[in-house]
Amino acid sequence: MANLLDYLDWRGDLAFGQSPFNEVDNVILAQLSYVNMDGIVPLKESGGEVALAEAARRYFEQHDEERIRSFGYMQRNAALLFKKCAATARFADVRLSRYENQIDWDLAKQFAALHFRLPDGTVYVAFRGTDDTIIGWKENFHMSFQDVIPAQLEAVRYLEETADNLHAPLRLGGHSKGGNLAVYAAVMCDPSIQNRIVEVYNNDGPGFASHILEHEAYRRMRGKIRTIVPRLSVVGMLLEHEEPQVVVRSSQMFLLQHDPLSWEVLGSRFVRAEQVAKESRMIEAAIRSWLQQLSPAERKQFVDNLFAIFEKANIRSVQDLTRAKWRNVIQMVRMLNQSEEHKVVLARSLKVLFQEGRRAFWSMRRERIKGD
Repeated sequence: MANLLDYLDWRGDLAFGQSPFNEVDNVILAQLSYVNMDGIVPLKESGGEVALAEAARRYFEQHDEERIRSFGYMQRNAALLFKKCAATARFADVRLSRYENQIDWDLAKQFAALHFRLPDGTVYVAFRGTDDTIIGWKENFHMSFQDVIPAQLEAVRYLEETADNLHAPLRLGGHSKGGNLAVYAAVMCDPSIQNRIVEVYNNDGPGFASHILEHEAYRRMRGKIRTIVPRLSVVGMLLEHEEPQVVVRSSQMFLLQHDPLSWEVLGSRFVRAEQVAKESRMIEAAIRSWLQQLSPAERKQFVDNLFAIFEKANIRSVQDLTRAKWRNVIQMVRMLNQSEEHKVVLARSLKVLFQEGRRAFWSMRRERIKGD
C-alpha cells in the first residue's frame, strides 16, 4: 500500500490550486518540523523567508547521507521527505520562515516550530514533536503530573508572537507531542488569532487533562480540531480526547505505527480503519490505571529519579542508549537503590506498572483466542 513518499511521487505535480490542501499534506509538513533547520530557515525575529527547495539545497549541502544515518528515525524519515518535497511542483515553492528551536535541560523543555506559507494563501504553523533528546521524553512524562508543561506555554507564546501581524488564514499541526502543542496553542491563544484558525491537526499526539477539555476556549475550538491516529495507537490514546478521531491503517506493527511514514495513503487521504484496535484500548486502560494508583507527588518523584539516572549516566539522546551506556545506567540504578526513599518510590512505581502491563497482556491474549 502507498505511503507519504508514494503520495509525493504520484501527486507532487499537482499545485494547491489544482488539488486543495488535505490531511496528507498536513502530516508531511508536520514531519518536516523534525528537520533541524538551524542556519537554514530564517529565525522568527528576522521576518525573512526561504523557498522549501532552496532550504533543502542548503540542508543537504551541510548533511551528507552518513551523517543523516546517525540521526534518530524521526529525523531520518523527515530528511527523506524533505528531499522528496523539494523535487515536487506542489511543495518546492512553499515558503519557510519564523524558525525557533529551544532545548533547556534545567526546565526540561524541548520546543521547535516554524511557518510554512502555502501558495493557496494560508500558513501552516508546525510544532515539532518529541525528538530523540532525553529531555524531550522527560517533558512528555511531566504531562502525567503537571497541568501545563513548558513547551505548551512556549507554543502559545510562539503563535502569538509570530501570527499576530499575519493576516493569512492559519492551520496548526504537529505529530506526537507536536500535535498536543498545536491544539494547546490554538485553545489558549488570543481570540484575534483564534478567529483566523481554519484547522488544527493533532497527528497521533496525546490529549489533555479533563480540566482543559472543560475550558470554554477548547469547546469553541473543538469543531476545528482534526485528530488522526493509527489503528494501534499508544501515544495518541494518552490523556483525554473529546474530539472525533480519524483512525488510519498502517503497514507497521504495534508501536512502530506511531511513525506516519507507515500510514497508508490512497489518493489525497489516508486509508481508514474501522476503529482503534482493542490492544490499543487495553494499553490505554493499563497506563491510566497505573497513573491512578500513583499520587502526583509519586509520579513526579518517579520521573525525577528515572531521568536522574539517565543524566548521571550521561544519556542525552535515545541514540545514547547503547549497550555501553546501559552499563552506566545499571550502575546508577544501584547507587540510587542505596537511598531508601528512592528505592521505595522506584520499586512501587515499577511494580504497579508491571502488574498493569501483565493484566493488559493477558487481556490481549484472551481477545486473540476469542478471535481465533
